[in-house]
Amino acid sequence: MALIEGCKHSIEVTIPAEAMAAEIEKVTENIRAKAHIQGFRPGKAPASIIRSRYAQEIRQEALENLVPKFLEQACQRENLRVVSRPSIKDLHFHEGEAVHFRAEFEVAPEFELKEVRGLQVAYAEPVVTDEEVEQRLNQIRESRAEFVNLDPRPVEDGDHCLVSLETISGVEGEPMRQDDLNIEVGGKDTFAAFSDALRGAVPGDEREAEVAYPEDYAVDRLAGRTVRFRITLKQIRKKELPELNDDFARDLGDFQSIDEVREEIRKAIFREKDYEAQVKAKNDLVDQIVAMHDFPVPEAYIDDRIEHMLDGQLRSMQAQGVDVSKIRIDWQKLRQNQYEQAKHDVKAALLLGKIASRENIHATEEEIDAEVQRIARQRREPVAAVRLKLEKEGGIQTIVNRIITDKTLKFLFDHAVKVPPAPAQSE
Repeated sequence: MALIEGCKHSIEVTIPAEAMAAEIEKVTENIRAKAHIQGFRPGKAPASIIRSRYAQEIRQEALENLVPKFLEQACQRENLRVVSRPSIKDLHFHEGEAVHFRAEFEVAPEFELKEVRGLQVAYAEPVVTDEEVEQRLNQIRESRAEFVNLDPRPVEDGDHCLVSLETISGVEGEPMRQDDLNIEVGGKDTFAAFSDALRGAVPGDEREAEVAYPEDYAVDRLAGRTVRFRITLKQIRKKELPELNDDFARDLGDFQSIDEVREEIRKAIFREKDYEAQVKAKNDLVDQIVAMHDFPVPEAYIDDRIEHMLDGQLRSMQAQGVDVSKIRIDWQKLRQNQYEQAKHDVKAALLLGKIASRENIHATEEEIDAEVQRIARQRREPVAAVRLKLEKEGGIQTIVNRIITDKTLKFLFDHAVKVPPAPAQSE
């Protein structure tokens, strides 16, 4: 008999006396074959001596063999899909009698899926302005700029100075040094202290500058610190931008005119904006669907999700050079802080899975192959080797799940009623 409370289940299980006796006999014989008993060759000691000397070990092994087996049978009879490690309670064992115990665990939730077609969502086809196209074109132009050396003279605003930079004070540990660094004097992205120090300098001059870095500066050793630098001016250069003409377009690739470049830029910006707009709309649809359905979520699923979120955060920190082995993690606090988001994510995944099943959304072999090939190109490895590695690590199933999720989100978006987004509120 099973007791149900949300996803938590409790079930009473009985191991018949004859099954327990047979398992005890089997375990006894296994131990007898290996045991070294003084006065007997291995396998020749009387079973009564083995049972007496190894009584606790025999009982423990017999229970370890039978409890999972009879629990699984009981769950199958009750059609229970267990998703957490069972906790065994109130186990009663008496020689020659049936064994009774209670198992507590969580099961996958059962819920009815409501109608998810026709949900309203804010979305409008993006508009790309001429100004945005020109801004992107100028960014490309800037990336193709050349620096021309100028004859020695005092530095002026707008000059690009090739310098070597070394910290004098303000940083911990070894001084920081960088050679062949370009600084645009008076540039919008240049710290004023560097521009002030370099104005009027000529190649060969050494100057000093003190820079106060913001707390959120990208370089950890500099963030939030006031650092003094020694600057050696090597060369003054002028930045020359290519002309925006058809020759520039041909240099960029398979284009015949600058207008073709502008049109391709317009399409690229549209794709970027539309992707962002659709992601926002799809997230909104998922939030709506989660809010529509009220059902319990297994704590085991939530804990797995929190661990996944933590793993992602640690990987991100590692990529930034942080030694994660020195980080102390308060699991209880972390669980409290991320519990609601994790629960939302789990509910969303369960609902999307149910929608995919109802609508027969699946991943085709062609889609899986295309993703494996994309990963192989990214890693610069042979496709066959990447596929083999993914199969060993369970990565193919991850790919399948991602494809199904993406297609399910597209299904929701395609069947949603799009309404104009609310106008942005001015502050």
